[in-house]
Amino acid sequence: MTLKKNIFAMGNEAITEGALAAGARFYAGYPITPSSEIAERSSIRLPQLGGMFVQMEDEIGSIAAVIGASAAGVKSYTATSGPGFSLMQENLGVAVMGEIPCVIVNVQRSGPSTGLATKPAQGDVMQAKWGTHGDHGIIALSPSSVQECYDLTIRAFNLAELYRTPVILLADEIIGHMREGYCPHLPKEIIERKKPLCANRDYKPYDFCGEENEIAPLAAFGSEYITRINGSGHDESGNACGRLDNADKFIRHYHEKFQKNRDDIIETKSFDLQDAEYAIITFGCSVRSGKAALKLARQKGIKVGLLQLVTIWPFPYEQVAKICEQVQGVVVPEMNLGQIQGEIRKVCPTHCSLWGINRVDSQMITPYEILAKLEEAAI
Repeated sequence: MTLKKNIFAMGNEAITEGALAAGARFYAGYPITPSSEIAERSSIRLPQLGGMFVQMEDEIGSIAAVIGASAAGVKSYTATSGPGFSLMQENLGVAVMGEIPCVIVNVQRSGPSTGLATKPAQGDVMQAKWGTHGDHGIIALSPSSVQECYDLTIRAFNLAELYRTPVILLADEIIGHMREGYCPHLPKEIIERKKPLCANRDYKPYDFCGEENEIAPLAAFGSEYITRINGSGHDESGNACGRLDNADKFIRHYHEKFQKNRDDIIETKSFDLQDAEYAIITFGCSVRSGKAALKLARQKGIKVGLLQLVTIWPFPYEQVAKICEQVQGVVVPEMNLGQIQGEIRKVCPTHCSLWGINRVDSQMITPYEILAKLEEAAI
């Protein structure tokens, strides 16, 4: 159900409205370019809906507060950019270990370090997967339009609640700050975390064996159920446990709960791939240039299709491999030095050539750069 027709808004504003539509009622964050509009709008909109906005002293405190609010039963989120995302990594690991649902929006900018604070990049792909230490899985989604900012934020909360996990919305400065029309709508589905139905004495917050999707119920901290949350190895009840078999069981679980549910989690979008001889595979803001290059190439008689990676992690290896088998070559435009290209290379057969188009000068990749590579390949 559409709420209003075609609102003209910034991507960051649509992210905020998507969070509210998904039922989020707590935000803790620290202003940082180019995500600050999410905090600004949340500070206005959350109190209007009975929610709470807190500006924290830094990003470390921000994600700590988000984890605490979520553990207490409230859908919670924060927004940041590269340097702030780096500061969040240790507590992101706590959310992984404690299996606490929350959403972290990273509106990427040029780096490393302070970098070019107002300029775009797509360099945090690997940080989203491996930023916090240890073996673990994660879900990361990447919007390419203002409409997707709204839709994917809702999806991020649904996935967080369903799989008891932090979910990263990996946007970028171009998408966060661009303005275009989008249609807000009531979500077709709003997923709430599974709650325990057993007697208090029988509740084990991490006993996932036998549960649907292997996800244990999660009671609100402070309720009649005892819930133990910490960053150390624990057993099914949340008590500290250093047994080797227990460590093996849970560390594998933090990875396998995503791998076993890949078909539900992974989303890609295809454009003109039915007869394609060449493919563009990309994500985020680079999808927009890729679509324009596709149209230009088709006008020149080059059969090109595009695969948009909506889900970045878990990486859609199966979908990418299928396209690579079909075409003669793949072009991968990304505003980094080849982070997605490296993942594609893992499943790219020898008959399929692979070319990267990479910019790290804070300028968007143009359709004509992509077209030039396609024309060169088609000669």
